[in-house]
Amino acid sequence: MRRITSVILLLLIVLTTQAQTAREEINANRQLSANNYYAYSSPTGRLKAPPKGYEPFYISTYARHGSRYLIDPNDYLFPKKVLLQADSLNKLTDTGKRTLEVVLQMSDMAEKRYGELTSVGARQHRGIAKRMYANFPQIFADSAEVDARSTVVIRCILSMTSECLQLQAMNPKLKIRNDASYHDMPYMNPSDKKLSNLADSEEVKKARKEFEAKHIHPGRLMKVLFTDDAYVEENVDTVRLMRRLFDIAANMQSHDTDMELYSLFTNDECYDLWSCNNVYWYLTHACSPVTDCLMPYREAELLRNILDTADGALKDSKHGATLRFGHESCLLPLVALLELDNHGESYPDIEKLSEQWRAYNIFPMACNVQFVFFRKKGNDDILVKVLLNEHETKLPVKTDLAPYYHWKDVEGYYRAKLAKYHRI
Repeated sequence: MRRITSVILLLLIVLTTQAQTAREEINANRQLSANNYYAYSSPTGRLKAPPKGYEPFYISTYARHGSRYLIDPNDYLFPKKVLLQADSLNKLTDTGKRTLEVVLQMSDMAEKRYGELTSVGARQHRGIAKRMYANFPQIFADSAEVDARSTVVIRCILSMTSECLQLQAMNPKLKIRNDASYHDMPYMNPSDKKLSNLADSEEVKKARKEFEAKHIHPGRLMKVLFTDDAYVEENVDTVRLMRRLFDIAANMQSHDTDMELYSLFTNDECYDLWSCNNVYWYLTHACSPVTDCLMPYREAELLRNILDTADGALKDSKHGATLRFGHESCLLPLVALLELDNHGESYPDIEKLSEQWRAYNIFPMACNVQFVFFRKKGNDDILVKVLLNEHETKLPVKTDLAPYYHWKDVEGYYRAKLAKYHRI
């Protein structure tokens, strides 16, 4: 009887965990509200072993750069200017003054480093390389070849360097080739004018504006920071200040610092600001009906490169790796295009989106997609599994070996999907 009771309790715990809403998850861990600023979390749990006789021999990845400074100088300079001006007129509360001190320190730290990789970001990629090597040692055995490519952006190049140096340290015999060239940008960070215009359409702007009007309420925060309501009304862009302070607060997890600004915000404000960012990324990069579910095809050429490169590697029958380093603006639509788990589905009601699609599960700093290939001696049937942030995923293809899939079925599905898009 006691054993039955224990099993029932365990099931209840599992079901409760699975049923957590986004609001509950963010209340339990505010860092999640950072969304694409969320610092990569090392995975827990073990990967499922391949079918008997199969061994990994090739891996193909696309990874986002690691944690970084904010990119736009005004992300720091705007709140700095607003708070300094108010302070000069004695319009800041004690909390406002403490906030100004933090903003000044962060602004000084970020000067001439906008968008650059931080030490946290470098560690994230070293950790990913360590686990990749430990999970699939056969791929990196002996003098295996590693072809690593990056976009031409320095944070991506340094992320590639961190990962490759870690692999080289674990096996000095590896033959690693690094490259970062405009030659590869058409697939590493593609630009499709038609889809970019669609993402910036009046329909998308209207949907975002209406959603944000319902969910961004800066009034309480302004009273915490300023002593004079009339001054705020006449001189402060309250929505912009709230969002920029939240960005700084959210991105502090990208740094080795004990400074924080999250305490400025309530649980509801963290959730609402996250939900606005979640809606933005869904409308502009995922399978939204507002954009006719076309945004994932931003990464059509990246997927084609993954398929073509895999075909070439499988023909050579050598063990090795193809590593790509880029941006979340590429990885998110790639995940949607691949239809990993539920991330490629279309949801019509953006007010309910947070309970159906949560971007922080897809694209934290250093997020990555790994195609891992397996073969069995004397058997031509190549198996593949796809990891998202080092977790096994479900593909939109039938299989009798989940989370492993027959490569011929996977490739056939995606080739057909790409062909269909190019006929639109």
